[in-house]
Amino acid sequence: MQTARRRFLRTLLLGRFPPPPSPASSSIATLVRGSLDRSLPCATLAAPWSALQSRGAKVLGTDVLKAQHTQHGRGGATIQVELRDVDTGNKITERFRTDEALERVFVEDKSFTYLYQEGEFVMLMEPSTFEQIEVQKELFGKASAYLKEDMTVRLQYFDGKVMSASVPHRVTCKVVEAQPNVKGLTAAPQYKRVVLDNGLTVHENADVYIYV
Repeated sequence: MQTARRRFLRTLLLGRFPPPPSPASSSIATLVRGSLDRSLPCATLAAPWSALQSRGAKVLGTDVLKAQHTQHGRGGATIQVELRDVDTGNKITERFRTDEALERVFVEDKSFTYLYQEGEFVMLMEPSTFEQIEVQKELFGKASAYLKEDMTVRLQYFDGKVMSASVPHRVTCKVVEAQPNVKGLTAAPQYKRVVLDNGLTVHENADVYIYV
């Protein structure tokens, strides 16, 4: 357990998360206070593929906004975490013991084909039945900017309701604007502002050019 605690604290400090599992095994986690099952340490909170259901609020691991570890003298350590409820979008604050256990609950993961956007909604199609569904664009978060026609996206369901949506891990974009390189040598790596065809502005290596 001490090893799990140290690994969890290191994860919070360094901002490094364990790799997500395969899409078929996407899961959420339900907080169990006082449970006898201690097989799953609180480190699951930091995993980007997990979620926390506490006091009726479901929260994805990627929606952990802030985490602070506190040692109470000779007493046990606690971790105060600021979360965002994926159902309501409201921020909530919870405090957990470092040895607190979570019970993992699996969600249903489905693939859809992206069709188009209409206002604040996204139209998707189930590839095998061709049935079309409408979901809120905000389910994709900032990744909604990468949505393209015929792209395969994934929806995560819990109790028959869509909890979250995601785009592929790799997306091909076209550079439409790039700052000219700054002359001069420097030991530090150089980056410049680059505008993509979806309107997003990112910072990339200085060797990115636009060829006419």
